[in-house]
Amino acid sequence: MFTGIIEEIGKIKSVSRGSRSVVLEVAANKVLEDTRIGDSIATNGVCLTVTAIREGAFLADVMPETMHRSNLGDLHPGDRVNLERALCLNSRLGGHLVAGHIDGVGKITGQKKDDNAIWITIASSPEILHYIIEKGSVAIDGVSLTVAEVNEREFKVSVIPHTQAQTTLTSKRIGETVNLENDMIAKYVEKWMNPASGQEGKGLTLEFLREQGF
Repeated sequence: MFTGIIEEIGKIKSVSRGSRSVVLEVAANKVLEDTRIGDSIATNGVCLTVTAIREGAFLADVMPETMHRSNLGDLHPGDRVNLERALCLNSRLGGHLVAGHIDGVGKITGQKKDDNAIWITIASSPEILHYIIEKGSVAIDGVSLTVAEVNEREFKVSVIPHTQAQTTLTSKRIGETVNLENDMIAKYVEKWMNPASGQEGKGLTLEFLREQGF
């Protein structure tokens, strides 16, 4: 589990490609301070398991499902990536609950400076936009952000100077892709509210709530 508050920007050292998978070697400093093999590090929002630790770098496998869902397969040596270690239970939750399980990708379609902020417009599929609401949370390349506007084709976020400096978001060009993770709470609520959710064929209904004293 992560918060969407990026700890540092790492750099891809090497990419070893299989037929449908890759092994990434990521140069980093801060996220390696107390990391052991088997720990999780969110890399551009994707929860990856550390398989080896070298001086100033870690290695992680990217399986075919992750390649399909995310843009990690597009990475090359020298590319910068957002990094965050898994959340400790005694840490502040500065962003929102982020699982590191990417729902899909979006494409940057616009950037506009607004005083000290930068507006970023991202187009995505209806399946992802379905869970995005104005003033709700979304993780973009692992960065927890608040949705400012949304319609049936795209959504917008406003990025403050601190986030501009501490993440890779505003260095992305129009046309580039970003990893998107929807708010998991919205997906759980929809599943339980949906009569076809598989919960004894009924889902969460008014009748059920009345039976439970609500």
